[in-house]
Amino acid sequence: MFKNEMKLEFPSKSVNESFARVVVAAFASQLDPTLEELSDVKTAVSEAVTNAIIHGYEDAEGIVTLRCKIEDNKLTIEVEDNGKGIENVELARQPLYTSRPELERSGMGFTVMETFMDSVEVYSELGKGTKVIMTKTFKSA
Repeated sequence: MFKNEMKLEFPSKSVNESFARVVVAAFASQLDPTLEELSDVKTAVSEAVTNAIIHGYEDAEGIVTLRCKIEDNKLTIEVEDNGKGIENVELARQPLYTSRPELERSGMGFTVMETFMDSVEVYSELGKGTKVIMTKTFKSA
């Protein structure tokens, strides 16, 4: 069984969203993904990191933790913040729902993650933060 892991912590600045995408793409490249698989993963990571920055920390700054694990041909990605948490996870997962309509956000973040990944789990506690765990199994590996 092949197994590899990595962990990255970075400030919750919007410029770090693209950095997180590139890091995960580079890490996932050892699975020899197709361009479509890689694009799917990058899009999902982008949404999860953006949610942590915009919703988790709002106007404050904090740390976003990104963990990636590969077991055989399955990639697991965790994006975690220690921000305000999600009051109602089920409501937040509904398409078009946004807690910050003034920012003209589409409210499609979780829907996008669910579309591009095999599974998406969301754990959140008010005042403590949120963890999103996404998995994708690569057919090419």
